[in-house]
Amino acid sequence: MSLIAPEAILFDNGLKVFIFQAKDQELIKAEFIFQNHFTAEENPLLNTCLSHMMKEGTQSRTSAQIAEEIDFYGSYLMPEYSFDHTAISLYTLTKHVRAVLPVLHDVLNNAIFPEAELETYVRNNKQTLQISLQKNDYVARRLFYTNLFGATRYGVTPTLKTYDQLNREDLMALYKRQIQASNCTLLLSGNITADVIEQVRTLFEREWQQPANGIAFTIPQLPTFKPKLLVENKVEAIQSAIRLGMPTINRTHPDYPALQFVNTLFGGYFGSRLMRNIREDKGYTYSIGSACASLKYTGLFTIATEVAVEATEATLTEIEHEFTTLRNTLATDQEIHLVKNYMQGSMLGSIESIFSHADKFKSIYFSDLDYDYYEHYSTCIQNMTAAKVQDIALRYFDYEKLAKIVVGTL
Repeated sequence: MSLIAPEAILFDNGLKVFIFQAKDQELIKAEFIFQNHFTAEENPLLNTCLSHMMKEGTQSRTSAQIAEEIDFYGSYLMPEYSFDHTAISLYTLTKHVRAVLPVLHDVLNNAIFPEAELETYVRNNKQTLQISLQKNDYVARRLFYTNLFGATRYGVTPTLKTYDQLNREDLMALYKRQIQASNCTLLLSGNITADVIEQVRTLFEREWQQPANGIAFTIPQLPTFKPKLLVENKVEAIQSAIRLGMPTINRTHPDYPALQFVNTLFGGYFGSRLMRNIREDKGYTYSIGSACASLKYTGLFTIATEVAVEATEATLTEIEHEFTTLRNTLATDQEIHLVKNYMQGSMLGSIESIFSHADKFKSIYFSDLDYDYYEHYSTCIQNMTAAKVQDIALRYFDYEKLAKIVVGTL
């Protein structure tokens, strides 16, 4: 697998810029990524609210004017939020860069978080939350993250009260602290001409000055995980939502590629063991799957499904059976070969454009890794054997060590 390495530039104001050049691609993506700032005293919803509200008005533009200017040139301005980072991405044609980049500069420097827009955001999200709390899968997901990660950025979930506590003053304080050039990584992908670079320098180096004070980040103090069964009974439920899982290693651990391989075999694709047993053989569910996720300060393994309430206990029994088989019985050569082909094909298919190359870089960059990671990943997948699968299963796949969340009936 051949990945495109970016050109790196460090601006005088601390902004880190990585350029992924594709001269035949007239579409440009400019992704501004900020590390999230948290303190124990802050409303945990502030960061998600900040991500959404930045483009809802500046000192010189209303939210409607921002949308109209961006839309006029066929461009898109998309905020994104994750546990560890907040990002805002601009998609535009090279020829429109001069027209739309100033709008994004305005958003990153002069957002005002209008009270009316904030009230609308709070009202809409409270309504969405009230609806979501009626859904078993949503409730199970909330309980899952809280049980794994407690009162940290990874475990806190929204409530009606925390929405009511959002206010403009706290948002402005977080915006001034977090949306800084020195806390930003800019990924530029597409036909990045000399003129584009000059425009970026003008707006985001010379005209993006830093406050005198820096930014201090706190590492979340993750609680000691204790596996337990948690059942929230709903007598009227037709289906039970099941969530199993535990904290595990993340991308920085040398075993992570092998963990991903075993997870894929176990429940990570349509031909996995969980799908074959619980969907195809038993018919308990339409879909079941497992996943490993890498976060900045931890990782997690999870299994999720919804089943008819009368099949809840049987489904848990079959999941436990699959764990036992994975740990005690060697996989067949045919199964190993199939998973290898699937994962290698998925990796190759995931780098079809210059934007995909930027995404691959982003994954390793924010994990403090380099491109050697992907060589290690490919080699590890290629060298997996039945014995290695069993070894990883014995170390990382233990049914007794899982949190078990059931919302419905057990």
